[in-house]
Amino acid sequence: MTAPVKTPTGLLLAKTSKAISRAFNDTLAEAGGSLPTWLVLSSVKGEARRTQLEVARAMGIEGPTLTRHLDALEEAGLIRRQRDTDDRRAVRVELTDAGEGLFQQLRKAAIAFNNRLTTGVSEQELDRLARTLARLENNVAALP
Repeated sequence: MTAPVKTPTGLLLAKTSKAISRAFNDTLAEAGGSLPTWLVLSSVKGEARRTQLEVARAMGIEGPTLTRHLDALEEAGLIRRQRDTDDRRAVRVELTDAGEGLFQQLRKAAIAFNNRLTTGVSEQELDRLARTLARLENNVAALP
């Protein structure tokens, strides 16, 4: 078997993903948050009074993992949880005023980061990248 002539696509993607993730985490930290905080706040902001289960599904994580994040955010005064009056099994999550404020700070930081990240890249290139990444994800999903 001969060695590949160029760096495998999967390795390029993994290295790029790690570098971008680190930079994005640093940006969110400078704005007073973290990636998990941003993901929870933006998920809750996207749909008022979402249930914990809906938030977990939107984030692609398990309930117990989300519960730890929600506990910390609730302790920090960023979210509020309440039992649903129509379904006592469901717990609704909503942003507090402080949570709304942090969401807006992190949103500005995320937009600025995205603008820096895509500097010099055309809309056509970004569209093609999105299609290519979707195809690669589908290919991975189809693997045995």
